Order: sequence, then C-alpha cells, then structure tokens
Amino acid sequence: MAEAGLPTEAAAEGKPGGPSPESVPSGTTISRVKLLDTMVDTFLQKLAAAGRRPSGTPEKDLCSVLAPYFLQQRDTLRRHVQKQEAKNQELAAAVLAGRRQVEELQRQVQARQQAWQALHRERQELAAVLKEPE
Repeated sequence: MAEAGLPTEAAAEGKPGGPSPESVPSGTTISRVKLLDTMVDTFLQKLAAAGRRPSGTPEKDLCSVLAPYFLQQRDTLRRHVQKQEAKNQELAAAVLAGRRQVEELQRQVQARQQAWQALHRERQELAAVLKEPE
C-alpha cells in the first residue's frame, strides 16, 4: 500500500520521529500537500482497520496527531523568517553604507572638479595677461 518516496509509518501516523520538513529534499516529486493528504488517509485507514478511535471523534483524533506536525512546521517557518529578516537587515545596512560612500565620493569628485576649473580659469587669465602687448 505504501508508495515509493512516502514517509515511514511513524511519520504517516504523525509521530515526532518522522522526517522533518528540513530533511525533505527541495526537488522531491511529491508535493507537500499530496504528502499531507497521504498521511491523513493512511492515519484514517489505520484507525478504521483497527476499529478504534482513541477519543471517539475522528476530528479530535486527527487533530491530536496533526497538531504537533503543524506546530513544528510553524516553528520552522518562524525560524526561517527570523533568519531572513536578520539577513535583510544586514543587507540594508550594507546598502546604506554603500550609498554614504557613493555620496562622499561624489562630493570629492565635485570638489576636485571645481578646483580644476578654478586652476584652469587662473591659467587662462595668466596666459592672457602674458600675451597682451604693451
């Protein structure tokens, strides 16, 4: 009944020992939604085959099994978001530092250009004075 690439029975039953979302390769051919559907179906089939329901309510049984999985998923996503936000803050600080550096370089270029233009004007004035016949 198990297909190739599906999680072990422990994972299908939602036990904490199953594969974590971090251990599932990103290029897997089975989508996470299909995997979750398969886990739910397997769990319900096992309950029906055993003829038992721990709480007597299928919804509660399913929630009790899937809740830890979803909590683990939420925690993993939160950690990823926090890491990404920290990285984004570092990158933003680097961008701002780069902008300040570019602005300083632009000021230096402008100051040197103005100094060169002033020297050029003085040189032209001096050349004009020296060329004038008296």
